[in-house]
Amino acid sequence: VLGVGFDDLTMAEAVAAGARLLTEEGCHYVVTPNPEIVEVCRENPAAMRAVNGADLVLPDGIGVIKGAAMLGTPLKEKTPGIEFAAGLMGEMAKEGKSLYLLGAKPGVAEKAAERLAAQYPGLKIAGTHDGYFKDTQQVVDAINAAGGADAVFVCLGAPKQEKFIAANIDDIHGTLFCGLGGSLDVFAGVSRRAPDIFIKLGLEWFYRLCSDPRRIGRMMQIPKFLLVVFAERRKQ
Repeated sequence: VLGVGFDDLTMAEAVAAGARLLTEEGCHYVVTPNPEIVEVCRENPAAMRAVNGADLVLPDGIGVIKGAAMLGTPLKEKTPGIEFAAGLMGEMAKEGKSLYLLGAKPGVAEKAAERLAAQYPGLKIAGTHDGYFKDTQQVVDAINAAGGADAVFVCLGAPKQEKFIAANIDDIHGTLFCGLGGSLDVFAGVSRRAPDIFIKLGLEWFYRLCSDPRRIGRMMQIPKFLLVVFAERRKQ
């Protein structure tokens, strides 16, 4: 979709694929682009390389699904990052695997860790670090000092999180890295996800806009994305 190669998977298939990556040798990473991130990738070659270099590229947003259908390459369903993360943690808890949380404001990751540990008995929290850092090496060292982790949730916002993963994946003691945007705020209870009815109708973006009108600039990327998709379809 406009240069970003998405994996055509259901949510169950995506979680199963993520769980498999946790058992394989080497380091792997997952990204969850929405239309806004696709637009960033179109304008930022480094972001495009980071996103397309992932082992799993999951469509996070109804806009991507509609865009793929318009271009004649339909995807099975949207696979929001936060839902993928929840499914993955469920699988990790069964195996007693460890998780490191990176991102959000100071204190948020710690709160998310407490809630996730209670919600997923068996899941080990290896450590946390906020997303307000200037020295990347310090973060790499902090994760490694914690003993690393089976999975690292990198919640720095796009494209910072994708670039961070691509640049540092070989230096961090971890198996699976997941770029998950603002998921830690939801896991910590700091912010709420849209009600189910909005999610089912593909209007989660509208709920976010109503909850925080300051997002209007970011939301304008959605119609821009769809216009570019429409222009691409006419070329075809």
